[in-house]
Amino acid sequence: MSDAALAPIRRALISVSDKSGLADRARALAELGVELISTGGTLQALRDAGLAARDVADITDYPEMMDGRVKTLHPRVHGGLLARRDRSDDLDAMARHGIPAIDLLVVNLYPFEETAASGAEIGACIEKIDVGGPAMIRAAAKNHAHVAVCVDLRDVDKVLEALAEHEGATPLALRRHLAAKAFARTAAYDAAIAARLTPEVERPARSWFTQGGPRIDQLRYGENPHQEAALYATSETGPGVASARQVQGKPLSFNNIADADAAFELVSEFDPDSEAACAIIKHANPCGAAIAETPAKAYERAFDADPVSAFGGIAAFNRPLDAETADAITKIFTEVVIAPEADPAALDILSAKKNVRVLLTGGVADPGRGGWSLKSVAGGLLVQERDFGHVREADLKIVTKRAPDEDELADLIFAWRIVKHVKSNAIVFAKDGSTAGVGMGQTSRVEAVRLAARKAEDAARENKWDAPRTQGAALASDAFFPFADGLIEAVEAGARCVIQPGGSMRDEEVIAAADDAGVAMVFTGMRHFRH
Repeated sequence: MSDAALAPIRRALISVSDKSGLADRARALAELGVELISTGGTLQALRDAGLAARDVADITDYPEMMDGRVKTLHPRVHGGLLARRDRSDDLDAMARHGIPAIDLLVVNLYPFEETAASGAEIGACIEKIDVGGPAMIRAAAKNHAHVAVCVDLRDVDKVLEALAEHEGATPLALRRHLAAKAFARTAAYDAAIAARLTPEVERPARSWFTQGGPRIDQLRYGENPHQEAALYATSETGPGVASARQVQGKPLSFNNIADADAAFELVSEFDPDSEAACAIIKHANPCGAAIAETPAKAYERAFDADPVSAFGGIAAFNRPLDAETADAITKIFTEVVIAPEADPAALDILSAKKNVRVLLTGGVADPGRGGWSLKSVAGGLLVQERDFGHVREADLKIVTKRAPDEDELADLIFAWRIVKHVKSNAIVFAKDGSTAGVGMGQTSRVEAVRLAARKAEDAARENKWDAPRTQGAALASDAFFPFADGLIEAVEAGARCVIQPGGSMRDEEVIAAADDAGVAMVFTGMRHFRH
């Protein structure tokens, strides 16, 4: 490596909000002869650790003011960070104005994200917006040809290793790596601020969309082995896959995470205080879902809905796992189990299956919490609000001569909750609080009905039932029937009632076909496309 790519470190400015590991790393720098400069609480922490550290006010000749809002916003700080060491005019300016070179900047920012996530009111959040920190980080990162910048105290370890290897200097490759990380950090920080402020002033769509966060995990690969992938955190709060505790099993794959998220979102539709819910997911679609008095019973019914597809699936629950449920899960190969919590006995049973990943979320997700759904397109980003639409019994419009009875109505609403989580075109047959057949991702609605009916026939053969459970079932369609053919297929499969959005030019034709078959049908006025 050429000497031109090496930059010595003689002076470091350290100002951190999170001081974990500060003293040991600062001491290691001091032992290498690096002069320490600091501010406020960081300065006090360094001195409390017995380290000689210089107050930044000694350099600026200005005291901290306005409750610490103004302390590093000064030419002697930013000049020390931005000065190009290979430019004589920059060096002359430093000499004329008494600007000391700063070769290493260590800054982590005021905890804005944590404050916003706590639900603090807007004024408290604004007070946690760091100004001087991002300004210094950007200055140092811009001048990374000469200056190293650490936005994570753990990265000081990389700098120390480089100093030991290169006789007190850092290589350009390391400084550029740290600079890229620094710009990513300030971008994510600003994105979190924008996300908190935007709902106060701008709805429903933002003029600029920003989102970012720290990497949680580097994944082995993406959907396929040739694709690189990682999991990142966002400013969104609440129970979910990204914040779950993994208590058992191999590292999660990209597909595991995507499927576990789909499964957990589905079971979170159901209030755990009212009913236990279970969903078994394959490739982001439910192959079976059910509600019951207990998680074990819900799992049994969800499994029976499609026992073939359940192999190698993701099992999600809205209640804590107990031993009975865990024992049932271990009867077949399951990739991931996700639940709010688990009894010790349940974890003991699952531990016998070492390859099963077990995720505990601490609660169910709020199905009405909102948030954003993102999809990349060439040259752009599609952004929409999450689908948190729900219908109640009072929202339904009965459009047929026969109205659904109480049991049918319960199955219609259950099926409607499930079809929201099925890829379009989507059809769900449901009976007695359990799916009977699911048709997903078809290019025509009539084909989705046929697929769902065939799935029910397959389940009947596997379970040795006398007939498919589509007999007397409710049917939900995520969008309207464009023709009567899909409804007629559903009736032939045994459907006795139908829930759909309505809104087709041929609604009257479809309603007439339902009346001819004696089927009850309700319109929701809301569709649930999911692509």
